[in-house]
Amino acid sequence: MTTDFNEKQLEILQVAEELFAEKGFDGTSIRDIAKKANINIAMISYYFGSKEKLLESLIIFRTSDLRLKLESLFSEDLTPFEKIEKLIELYINRLNKNRCLYQILHFEFSSKKRIMDFKVFTDVKKQNMLSLQKIITEGQEKGVFRKNINTALLPPTIMGTFFHVHTNRPFYEELFNLKTDEAYDHFIKTELINHIKQTIKAFLVYEN
Repeated sequence: MTTDFNEKQLEILQVAEELFAEKGFDGTSIRDIAKKANINIAMISYYFGSKEKLLESLIIFRTSDLRLKLESLFSEDLTPFEKIEKLIELYINRLNKNRCLYQILHFEFSSKKRIMDFKVFTDVKKQNMLSLQKIITEGQEKGVFRKNINTALLPPTIMGTFFHVHTNRPFYEELFNLKTDEAYDHFIKTELINHIKQTIKAFLVYEN
């Protein structure tokens, strides 16, 4: 599956993303997407083939964009710790902005309700892991990160913390007196991100 999309395909993907997040994958029809995108159904079939293939393309579109940002991050004139901090901000802000869609994607992965080809997605995730590993290796070579780090467990640690809070949002809203969506988003972008940064930084330097 290609990771390069033309302008019309990107428009369809963005509309599909909005509807999947709002109505769920099963609750969204190709007709719904075509109507909101103001195109005919045949165009969606021509570009993507099916709703499942459309979801696969959406996953690739979002993860490929993240790959480019991670590769760019490694090249920035920052310390390894600063790169890790920016990486955490990138992950959490992206998850928070698209949290409904990511929940749908995680459901599709875990339920295996449909037969879907996620090979390209897996390949992109491997590339993302390589970009993260480059930052970790740089920190190790400079003597600021410990040697025995399981890099593959860093993303689930970061994302898992976010999803735990989001899944239990009513509890945390009451606990921290977050009465509006704005207050909740501010909490995510400040206190939660700072907590995750401190957790990951401690993990990177703590020796057993």
